Amino acid sequence: MTVSSSADPGATAPSTSSRIRSIFGGSMGNLVEWYDWYVYSAFTLYFAPVFFPADDRTAQLLNAAAIFAVGFLMRPLGAWLMGMYADRHGRKAGLTLSVMLMGGGSLLIAATPGYATIGAGAPALLLLARLLQGLSVGGEYGASATYLSEMAQREHRGFFSSFQYVTLIAGQLIALCVLLLLQTVLPDAALEQWGWRVPFAIGGVLAISVFYLRRGLLETQDFKAVEADAKAPRSSGLQLFRHHPKQVLIVMALTAGGTLAFYAYSTYMQKFLVNSVGFARDTATGIMAAALFIYMLLQPVAGSLSDRVGRKPLLISFGVAGMTLTVPIFTRLETVSTSFEAFLLVLGALVIVTGYTAINAVVKAELFPANIRTLGVALPYALANTIFGGTAEYVALAFKSAGLERGFYWYVSGMIAISLIVYLRMSETSEIALDRQLKRERKAAARKVSARASDPPRRGSE
Repeated sequence: MTVSSSADPGATAPSTSSRIRSIFGGSMGNLVEWYDWYVYSAFTLYFAPVFFPADDRTAQLLNAAAIFAVGFLMRPLGAWLMGMYADRHGRKAGLTLSVMLMGGGSLLIAATPGYATIGAGAPALLLLARLLQGLSVGGEYGASATYLSEMAQREHRGFFSSFQYVTLIAGQLIALCVLLLLQTVLPDAALEQWGWRVPFAIGGVLAISVFYLRRGLLETQDFKAVEADAKAPRSSGLQLFRHHPKQVLIVMALTAGGTLAFYAYSTYMQKFLVNSVGFARDTATGIMAAALFIYMLLQPVAGSLSDRVGRKPLLISFGVAGMTLTVPIFTRLETVSTSFEAFLLVLGALVIVTGYTAINAVVKAELFPANIRTLGVALPYALANTIFGGTAEYVALAFKSAGLERGFYWYVSGMIAISLIVYLRMSETSEIALDRQLKRERKAAARKVSARASDPPRRGSE
């Protein structure tokens, strides 16, 4: 075994089997978190009339999408509070707290009566539940990205951290599979009346189970080293923006195009296939489920590739392909004649965004030292995700309502182009040793102080 980075000289790094068990445990919790988050999107077509009575389907979807977007407004707050919490009290503690909040939100949605029963209280409670879930997922992303990156060995960080999106996609896929199952066993009327509550109840129960699973996880050696280091600065928003402004801007810029593309190609795509292309709801669900399954399997392949060739080539490939092919893919989908052709086009879009999703978490973790890593990963990501990812469906539907649907395609393409500029200019991160960043930054700061002290005073200065 190798000596860890902990201050305790007797401490040893976890064995390979311990690492794998911990990564598996963290990933399974991530799966349940994202299942709970995506069930809302998967079942919007069924519960929107319950909470938002209106004759126009697009108006109902706009109201539901607005609450979906508002849930994202809590993500920066969750990233800030829970990022600091995980940096100060441990990655395991942050992961445990996040799943509690997510489960509570799911159970609240499952139990909330409809508009016909309690009037405006129904959408108000739906909003409260999504705010809780937004708070949860805001902290989950940073904590899980940091945990998986720190648990993996450097030569396999890309591979193991890619499982964050494997489980994220698996959560979305399971939500779709539950929808397919319920569409098979229940008539549409039953799904619209009460069947949509079932997946939220399942999510709440699973979250309770994961709470106990996460309590048994190993803590990372990087956090233990920070905990034992009395000189390590405490994680805070002020510390982040004062000492790591460049990294914050990089994370926001590289996230903007990637997160918008992901939500456009995945969560909004299901509604696009129904509301714009004209497929039946169960057909659109089947197309998305098949494409997402293959997409999920591609994540560790791309993550492993990044361990060999670096992170930048994958990010650049996404940027170039996304910028040039987004408009043609969506435009072609408008006129598809078969579900198989639609499946191939959707899969093509998801293959493109794999260059971002498989490695974006590890790239962000590699930019920050351990004492502020969770907050550094979570907060700028959450800000960009709220602005661009959380509003993707609403913006798309607003374009459609205005009769300018293709404007959304160009919007996605343009944001990917902006992120591509960042990918081209940023440094490669795959060779960074996570446990040495804080020491390097201290030495660099000490050199700056020493240089300023040794500089002769300028003429005219006091």
